[in-house]
Amino acid sequence: MAEFTFNDIIDMQHTLQERYKDRWEPLNPEGSVAKLLWLVGEICEVSDIIKKNGAEAANSDPALRANIVEELADVLMYYGDVLLCFGVTSDELRDAYISKFKRNMTRW
Repeated sequence: MAEFTFNDIIDMQHTLQERYKDRWEPLNPEGSVAKLLWLVGEICEVSDIIKKNGAEAANSDPALRANIVEELADVLMYYGDVLLCFGVTSDELRDAYISKFKRNMTRW
């Protein structure tokens, strides 16, 4: 199976945005506010599944787990849209992530 990459996500989000450009918020910093609200809503849906069923059941029950994975995919889609709104590149995200990782490794 091929690896699923950051660039795959961004390319797919570009395709979705192009298809629905007349119906969805624009991909610019101002449009990011709506994308962030949708992102938070999807995170809440993941949280609700766990809250209502318990973490163990949400992880071990195949139907609940599939639901969580689907909602996490929604989270990732809106996250990708936010990145597109600000034109964040894979290099920028990688560098910031590595920098934050290094800080966290020595934080406590």
